[in-house]
This record gives sequence, structure tokens and C-alpha cells, in this order.
Amino acid sequence: MAKIESFVDTSSGLYKKQYKQSISALEKISIIRTEIAEGGSEKARALHKKRGKLLARERIALVLDEESPFLEIAPFAAYDIYDNKAPSAGIITGIGKISGHLVMIVANDATVKGGTYLPLTIKKHIRAQKIAMENHLPCLYIVDSGGVFLPLQEDIFPDKEHFGNIFYNQARLSKEGLLQVAVVAGASTAGGAYVPAMCDQTVIVKNTGAIFIGGPPLVKAATGEDVTVEELGGADVHTRISGVADYMAEDDEDALIKVREIFSSLPQDKPYQLDRIKPSDPVYKADEIYGIIPTDLKKPFDSREIIARIVDSSKFDEFKPLYGRTIVTGFARIGGYLVGILSNNGVIFPDSADKGAHFVELCADRKIPILFLQNITGFMIGKAYERAGIARAGAKMINAVATADVPRFTIMIGNSYGAGNYAMCGRGYNPRFLWTWPAAKIAVMGGQQAADTLAQVKVNQLKRAGKSLTDEEIDELKKPILADYERQSSSLYSSARLWDDGIIDPAKTREYLMLAIEISSHNIDQSRQRYGIFRM
Repeated sequence: MAKIESFVDTSSGLYKKQYKQSISALEKISIIRTEIAEGGSEKARALHKKRGKLLARERIALVLDEESPFLEIAPFAAYDIYDNKAPSAGIITGIGKISGHLVMIVANDATVKGGTYLPLTIKKHIRAQKIAMENHLPCLYIVDSGGVFLPLQEDIFPDKEHFGNIFYNQARLSKEGLLQVAVVAGASTAGGAYVPAMCDQTVIVKNTGAIFIGGPPLVKAATGEDVTVEELGGADVHTRISGVADYMAEDDEDALIKVREIFSSLPQDKPYQLDRIKPSDPVYKADEIYGIIPTDLKKPFDSREIIARIVDSSKFDEFKPLYGRTIVTGFARIGGYLVGILSNNGVIFPDSADKGAHFVELCADRKIPILFLQNITGFMIGKAYERAGIARAGAKMINAVATADVPRFTIMIGNSYGAGNYAMCGRGYNPRFLWTWPAAKIAVMGGQQAADTLAQVKVNQLKRAGKSLTDEEIDELKKPILADYERQSSSLYSSARLWDDGIIDPAKTREYLMLAIEISSHNIDQSRQRYGIFRM
């Protein structure tokens, strides 16, 4: 592999301007994330602590191995949704090491609406379980939840990926032989009672933990029976009488010690041996990425400059460097792991789509993980390109990406528009992990193109009716469209809705990828690669 030669002038005014802009965008995201990490209101947190309970993030920190990283999933979920009163959607999910094992952790935050499940809470919980299944990870559920958020029950209860899907996934995880452990550190109410009941081993905290299908108010309404929380579903009931729980803990700390003991007796998983050598740092500084990202994403930049600051020794074995040049493809190492990389250097043409499909096939056949760096405005349009078979070439690339049975990781580093999002392994193509940089944008097309298109449709409608609009009226027509696209294409809007797994610091991209590749190695499809039909 040859070292990438960088042409970035770190002393230029443009570089410094873009660096400052990137830092500003990152600081805004960091402030929001810090606020989110506090959880519910100060009053709710104080009440929680008064009950002798640890906060959700304190519980996670205590159960993890010392110095273990915690790869948090979707920390911005529900941001600026539900009146901005459900930070992290009331649930914290992520991967860390417990007694030497990589574990998916799902922890309810009872300081946020009593730990109840809003629509995005469910979506986030299910996403965590899917990551566990894809990467063959055991799970820890730290339960402290009032169950379904009843005012929104129609968006929570009956559909395919609503509340019941959580328990379906638990059954599937169990079928795959993946250990699931629950700590009931608060309420485990209604349907939520099935979370600990479906786990391999369950710990319940004395006096604060409770499991019941119907709480005391519902029991009273349905049967007329007066019963206390402890009598109905407390720790003593479930460890001595019902057998729903296996261990009684004195407090949160005691429960988490027991969890560590449970995982310490789990045999070590033997991950697939991906091609790995001794890692080496990139030659160029990671923070130089800040100055490479344009202030205006409509301006192009060479994605090789990003690759040079992510991969080992900044070395890259580029594939077909002279062909289909708007897609950059090649092999590199990240943390010693061999990976294939596809990145965008412009709109996708038929030749670049063919090149992308060819490269994905190479990686899939050799069981090499694939990294997609998205900065794509879509496929090239126009008469000449339609006649050249842009749809056929694009379909070929999409087919290859969709059927590649290797771990795939996607980073949205710039634009992510239209079918380009699909061809470059967007959310709908199930990458193992997908992260977004703060300034990245995702939409069906750019705001200006959308505004121009919709305005032209309106002009044509009026023209058929014998009417017309002035240039000023057309501009006024475009303004709300542009504003909506600007808001809806932002990284925060995307991350709040779990279209990604979080917004990350561009300079830490390499760290995220190294951990993601390690996680993915626990489940590699070793069967022979097969594809669908490639229309030639």
C-alpha cells in the first residue's frame, strides 16, 4: 500500500475558516449532548436519588470494566421531539465490556417520564437488540420502567416494530444462545414485566425493584383487591415464591456486582479472525479533518484527504484509480484490520457505479469489512446518462451493497442525498453501524433542487390555467421549502429520529471504527457469498 500524499495547506485562510466552522458545529453538538446526558429534570433526579437509587448512567459506569469504553447508541434520540422532555428517549443504550465480555446494555432512565416507553424509546430499544443480534452480543437490561406511555398507545402497541417486538427479539436472541441478564432496579410494569421474565438470569433490588403485569391501581380496579407494591411483585415475592427473579440484591451496587459475577462465568466468545496486523497511527493529524470539511457542502473536496487521516500509516491501495473517478475505492487498514473503503468524490456516473459494484464484490468474496464514507448528491441525470444505463449501473451497485454478507459501516461525512444514500449503504441497507458528522446533511435531494422543482410544478399548473407568477412570487414560494429542507436535513434532526446511531466528532472517527470492527468480528457470515441478478 502507498501512503496518500496530502495536499491540504493548513496555513491557508480557507483551511482556518473551515476549521473554525467545524469546531463551532462540534461545540454546539457537544453542549446539547452534555445537557441530554443529565437525564430528566433536576426535581426528577433528586427524587430518584432520594429513593436510594443510582441514576441510569451511574449504573452503567459501575457495571462496566475499569477503563472500558462505552459505545453509546443514539444518544440524541428524541431531541427536540415530545416538547424536548424526553432526553435520549428515556433509555440509554450502548456497548461496553463487563467481566471481559462485550455486552449490549439497555438501561431505562426513570427520571424521564418514569422510564415509560414513547414511540422513539421503543425504536431505540429495538435498534439495540438488532445490533446485539447482528454482532452476536449478550445483553444486559437495567429495568426501571413504568411500561408503555399510555397517551401515545396507538403508536406504541399494535404494529410490527412496536412494544411487542422487544419480547420477540428477546426470544430470538435466546434462540441464538446469547446470554440475557436483567437487573430490576425499579418498576417493571405491565408488558415490561416480560423483559426480566424472558432473560436467562434476573437480579431484583430489594425494596425498589418490582415486577407485575398489573400494578396495585389496576388490580384494585379490576378485582377490588387492595395490595401493596411489595406484596404484589417485590423482590421477596419473586425470589422466594414466583421464581421470576433469581437473585435478591440489597441495593443497586449489590445488584451490579452480581451482574459482573454472572458475566464472569460466561465462556469467552471466539470471534472470527479477521485479517489483522499490528496497528499504526495515521501520518496526518486527525483534527486536520476540521479544516478539510467545506463550510459550504456544495463545494467539493477530495475524500482521500479524509481517508489519509483515518487509516493506518495513511496508506491506501487504491482500486481502479483512473476509472469511474467520482467514487474512490481501495484497501486500507484501520487499527490493524484490513478494510475496503468506498468514498465519494462527486455525483455517481455509470462507470463509477460499475466500479463501486465491482469493488464491493471483491470485498464480499474475500470476507473483508467495508467502510462507506458518504458525501453524495446522487446519481447523474440527463438524456445522455439515461441512455448510458445509469439506472442499470446504479441498480447493480445497490444490489452488490445490499447482498454483501460482510460487516459494513457507514459514516455520513457530507451530503447524503437521494438514491446515492442507498448505493452508499444508507440506513435502509442495514450497515452494522452508521454515524453522522455534525455538518452532514441527509435528504431526498438538496433543498435548492427541491424548491426549484416544486416551484416549477406550481408554475406549470398556473400556466395551464392561463396564470403566471413574477420572479419575486416564485422566490417567496421557495422560501418555506428551503427552510423546511434546511431543518429536516440537519444531523440533529436525523439523529433524533434514529436515522443514524449518533453524531460523532470527525476527529474520533478512527476510534469509533476500530471499536465497531472489533464488535463486528463476533459474527461474520462464513458461508459462500451469493448475489442477486446483475442486469448487464
